[in-house]
Amino acid sequence: MRQNSNELLRAVRYALYVGTTAAVGLSATATPVFAQEGENTEKLETIVVTGSRIRRVDLETASPVVSIDKATIEKSGKLTVGDLVQELPSVAGAATNPRVNNGGGAGASTIELRGLGVNRTLVLLNGKRAVSPPFDVNSIPANMIERIEVLKDGASAVYGSDAIAGVVNFILRSDYQGAEFMADYGVSDRDDGEREGASFTFGHSSDRGSIMGGINYNKYDSVSSADREFAKDATYLSSASIIRAGSSRNPQGRIFLPAGNSFGCGSVSRTPGTSGASLSDYRCYSGARDAYNYQSVNLVMTPQERANAFVIGNYKLSDSVEVYANYFHNETTSNFAIAPLPFDAIGDGVTISRDNYYNPFGIDLGAGNADGLNMLTRFTGLGQRRGNFSTSTDQALIGFKGSIGDTSWTWDASYNYGHYSQMRKSLGYVYYEGLRSALGPSFRDPVTGVITCGTPDEPIAGCVPFNIFAQNDPAQVALLSNYSATPYYNTLYLLRQGEVNVAGELFEMPAGVASLAVGVSHRKEYQDFDVDYIAITRGEDGTCFISQEACSTPLNGGYTVKEAYAELFLPILKDVTFAQSLNLIVGSRYSDYNTFGDTTNSKVAVEWRPIEDVLLRGTVQEVFRAPNISELYAGATGSAPSFADPCRFLSASELASHSNACQNVPVNYQGTGLSQTSAVVSGAVAAGIDLVPEEGKTFDFGVVYDPSWLEGLSVNVDVWRIYLNDTITPLGAQTIVNSCFQDNTSFCNLIHRTAAGDIQFISSPTANLGRLDTKGVDFGFKYRLPETSIGNFGISFESTYIAQYDNDKLPERSDDAVVHVNGTYNRDYGNYARWRALAGLSWGLGSWDANWRVRYIGGVNVGNEDERQGTSADGSIPGVELHYGAHVEHNLAVGYNIEPINTRLDIGIDNVFDKQPPLFFQNNVINANTDVNTYDTVGRYFWGRVTVKF
Repeated sequence: MRQNSNELLRAVRYALYVGTTAAVGLSATATPVFAQEGENTEKLETIVVTGSRIRRVDLETASPVVSIDKATIEKSGKLTVGDLVQELPSVAGAATNPRVNNGGGAGASTIELRGLGVNRTLVLLNGKRAVSPPFDVNSIPANMIERIEVLKDGASAVYGSDAIAGVVNFILRSDYQGAEFMADYGVSDRDDGEREGASFTFGHSSDRGSIMGGINYNKYDSVSSADREFAKDATYLSSASIIRAGSSRNPQGRIFLPAGNSFGCGSVSRTPGTSGASLSDYRCYSGARDAYNYQSVNLVMTPQERANAFVIGNYKLSDSVEVYANYFHNETTSNFAIAPLPFDAIGDGVTISRDNYYNPFGIDLGAGNADGLNMLTRFTGLGQRRGNFSTSTDQALIGFKGSIGDTSWTWDASYNYGHYSQMRKSLGYVYYEGLRSALGPSFRDPVTGVITCGTPDEPIAGCVPFNIFAQNDPAQVALLSNYSATPYYNTLYLLRQGEVNVAGELFEMPAGVASLAVGVSHRKEYQDFDVDYIAITRGEDGTCFISQEACSTPLNGGYTVKEAYAELFLPILKDVTFAQSLNLIVGSRYSDYNTFGDTTNSKVAVEWRPIEDVLLRGTVQEVFRAPNISELYAGATGSAPSFADPCRFLSASELASHSNACQNVPVNYQGTGLSQTSAVVSGAVAAGIDLVPEEGKTFDFGVVYDPSWLEGLSVNVDVWRIYLNDTITPLGAQTIVNSCFQDNTSFCNLIHRTAAGDIQFISSPTANLGRLDTKGVDFGFKYRLPETSIGNFGISFESTYIAQYDNDKLPERSDDAVVHVNGTYNRDYGNYARWRALAGLSWGLGSWDANWRVRYIGGVNVGNEDERQGTSADGSIPGVELHYGAHVEHNLAVGYNIEPINTRLDIGIDNVFDKQPPLFFQNNVINANTDVNTYDTVGRYFWGRVTVKF
């Protein structure tokens, strides 16, 4: 492709800019590739920038791309790249990371661009699909990465399904010569959360090819909630009061008694230090006094240990054909640890017989009581519930590429194979099938004096009665251990994809050469989920032989997709008045799935430079997302989501107007307070739902200003909008109940209450639901200051403003169904602060350099004063809205190159000012009284690193 002097000037000027902003942390596009020494200096090598298949010289294109280079990754002090990418302002919502304990524990970090969910962000490795959805970016060896390109726009016409919010493309290193060793250590200023890391990288290059390999190891220790002030107590906002309480499922038990009992209250709890053998050992239950503080035994950082290895190579078979390959393997072990198992006799289908030898109340409690009288407790004798994960990820790519004769046309053929396996072993559970007999009728044998299960007429051989009223007694702890259960769960996922791509110049136009890229691909995905026999779900209520939250359904399945695409680049005008250049890009992709049929998605993009310093760009794209493996084939699984029942404390008339949501609920119902409930989460197949793809459009219109009068400055502004129809959504328990409560119709069939009005379980399937609309603005600039005697300085700033984020769950209904989450934290959606920003300041002088990164998360509201939104910051008062101010975190790093011995030293402090996360209260979150998906929970953290090159 021929280049004029203006294009050369623009590319060289931009290359100088990129080279100075690398240390700052962000650059607007990928690093340029220049002609080899000795070639015509006006001939620049064409490259492919994420968001297009067309090979071009221009780096500033119609696609808004942010690049994080290798130097930035290294100087950030991050051992894994998940935290670094999650700092980007375009990331919002509730992507997981190692801070997520309850609902996490796998050590994974995922990416959620635009807050649209991890399944709507496509992750690529060298432009090829990554293995497991959602992909754990921590599994990629950091020393394998050359740069990370983040496309902040939809790209279904280019890459197919999932590229709705954007694309994160990990570009891998190549042509490395030499070897390097890195060792790293870090610890918080509270002497916990210790980390260790090391890596070794080596490579060799020649005229014919190159090979590069490496190994990487890192380990992080856990951080307990008890060691952080904001997280050590289960803190609730209820009736305008801040309550440090917890769960009514406490080790002393909460026993619900019939009206008119001698205690004069509805429920009682055993007085600590008593045996529980007589009624005098009990007192009226008080949440402020007797509730169990489950937060003190949770984690705000989960432990993880990771080892991986990789190899990357290429070899020229001839002047026109090259073979290339890359492979990486990752092994991660990690775990979560939450409070000991709560027990609900009714919910767990267990009866504590009135004829049980240890029962002092003389009534059946739990499933066998016709009046719904119940017993709640917590099996602290078993220790914490823990999930031990062992995750293995492999991805291999082999391909051939080359040129076609003496033409501009190039071709590429590759095969991509991915293998993901995760084994999870759960601890701290009880085998209820055996425990039922131990809690049934029992008696003291008059001859032997031994307490025996059953009745004198029908004793149960081999069964020892369990005293659940004093279950922390050492003898009872030992007995309970006989009924402990450690189920396993195993997930296997396979990806196989072959594709062929061809690109080149078509014909000459007055403004340049028209170019075309075409290709075809064939992809198969398969998942097999296996469950331990004792954990297999056996009823619609999600129960099995152990606690409902640990029950699941084995399922397997897969799908096949065949695709073809074409992308055309047309230069319309060049070097005329008000059009230094005007380019049109059109593209389309056809996808044929064996699960639902076919779909075609197209795009139109325009690049216009009215003058040399200004690029105006715009893209309109059709996007889609096919149901993924998990959404289709996930089995029915127990869950224990946080829950606030809207049916508490209602009058008879109020209950009548919400009869379906509050079925069987009595007047002035007190329930069990702010706590968790039982839900049955499942994919579409298990629930008998036929999923269809999400479909919509994305719009991006922007301007990039590179003033020739101020070298080193670049400013970009992009206005974006995304809308989706038929969104694929896992229905949250709170969303289901709130929706039914609002109109007495929506999702009411998914709510299951007992005869006493208590929630038995809530079915939470995955379904196509409604419409999603979001829009906003991205603004950023980068500036390299002129050189000074005190060093070289660079500044970067990137920000995102979310103007709208509306989830219309039922478009056919009134506007009451629209949930407005922009500017809020919402437990079912995540954090959607209107403003997010990331700023950087870099400095370099001789062998010294330093960088300061500032992460800004704007203020958010929790709850909504509009009661139709169905959220309230207060667990007992509807329509309470609390505002939280902006949150700012600072990170500082300093580096020194010891050139005589090829060694570099880096030290840094993350969260320099020990900024603590906001207190959102446990009734609004799942973990640690705050939003652990967004805010740092460890606090000030010190780290150091040494890198030696050979």
